[in-house]
Amino acid sequence: MPAFRSRPAVLAAALALAAAGLTACGDGGTGGRADVLASFYPMAFLASRVGGPDVQVSTLTRPGAEPHDLELTPKQIGHVKKARLTVYVNGLQPAVDDAVRHQAGHRALDAGALVPLLPATEGPGTDPHLWLDPSRMAVLATALGDRLANTDPAHAAAYRERARTLAGQLTALDAAFKAGLRKCARTTIVTAHAAFGYLAARYGLRQVPVAGVDPSAEPSPRRLADLAALVRETGATTVFTETLASPKVAAALARAAGARTAVLDPLEGIRKGSGDDYLSVMRTNLTVLRAALGCP
Repeated sequence: MPAFRSRPAVLAAALALAAAGLTACGDGGTGGRADVLASFYPMAFLASRVGGPDVQVSTLTRPGAEPHDLELTPKQIGHVKKARLTVYVNGLQPAVDDAVRHQAGHRALDAGALVPLLPATEGPGTDPHLWLDPSRMAVLATALGDRLANTDPAHAAAYRERARTLAGQLTALDAAFKAGLRKCARTTIVTAHAAFGYLAARYGLRQVPVAGVDPSAEPSPRRLADLAALVRETGATTVFTETLASPKVAAALARAAGARTAVLDPLEGIRKGSGDDYLSVMRTNLTVLRAALGCP
């Protein structure tokens, strides 16, 4: 695979710990394990899989919470200051960006600085949803392995070996998406919000988002009518809803356009108690896409 280069507002809430399968950690780590702090689920998945038993991973976004509007407690901000490494995506969660900028110093890894970014669908800036391209996630796995190796040299070989294994799994997932979406009757995906730009760009699809990058922003009635007309024109049979955002607007659009709905998970979080992980959810996404797009 080619190598890619590349507020704070405080609310009273308890410190949220890691998503399913990730171990909560103290500020300094325990048992000799490095304390790694992830901003939200996809980064926690990477840290847990690459770090393995040599790290203690926690996440700033509680399981099942929509990450875009995250606010940090004083305790969480303190954790950013003390963690050995914070892994995040700059531009996705402003409160995390501020905490990293003021508290983490060089003890942070911005995934968005390591892979090419796409422009935002609306307004200036870039689209932060890079984790929905498995090939970019493979690059991040390798980069995280190298960063952990440099941070914790005693376990360098293990970090790099786990990174190689994960990168291989992500590369295989990328190949499955390429093959599964190569010959489809339709290529337009109508999504709840503009989370799937990277997936669409990677696999030759066209994303039509109901909302912009922020899923809480509801479209105007005129926008909804225009979207319904577009859905009908493209022949799209499905309007995709999400796991962590309300499906009401997307469902209304589907009714107006004579289409059905299905869940396409943007993997911004895993619900507490779920046995799924990034790889299994992405495989489910592929199955859902193939059915909606009429892929043989």
